Amino acid sequence: MTPPHGAGKSSFDLIDSDLVLSELRLHPDTVMLDLGCGVGNYTLAAAERIGPAGAIHAFDLWEEGVAALRESVRARGLGQIRADVADLGGQLPLPDESAHVVLMATVLHDLVEAGVGEGALRQTARVLRPGGRLVIIEFEKVDSHPGPPAAIRLSPEEVEALVIPHGFRKEKLLQVGDPLFLISFVLS
Repeated sequence: MTPPHGAGKSSFDLIDSDLVLSELRLHPDTVMLDLGCGVGNYTLAAAERIGPAGAIHAFDLWEEGVAALRESVRARGLGQIRADVADLGGQLPLPDESAHVVLMATVLHDLVEAGVGEGALRQTARVLRPGGRLVIIEFEKVDSHPGPPAAIRLSPEEVEALVIPHGFRKEKLLQVGDPLFLISFVLS
């Protein structure tokens, strides 16, 4: 299988991880979903804050990344993480209203480019509990490296225009790295 565009590239080392983890508002019983988890840098960092009472579901279409995350989970004894290969634009293998927070870290632009952004946002709204949060990290829409070409990057306004129709309201926009922003939404 051909890996998805952007596979193997993580923005984790480019962000203020303490700020991002704080914005996720993780608690010991949080159920989190990491869409486009790759090798799990965000997932593994979140697991430290959630602890064994919560759960993290990490999904990606990139089989090698999911396998690497599973190995990290085994090596660290992190039983609260479930990593699976999944088509993010298709039916996610989770029940309705089962997650407190969904993270999409530098993946929405790839989903939009692949034509599955709407499906991923629809699934996100389905699996989030009412009042649940969607946290999106994206590259600013400028030519810079690292990151995707400016032509496929999404501005905060474009992210908002994509997300709001799915029952969300914008909560916060902030800078989390150069050139990265975080925008959070609450499911109404």
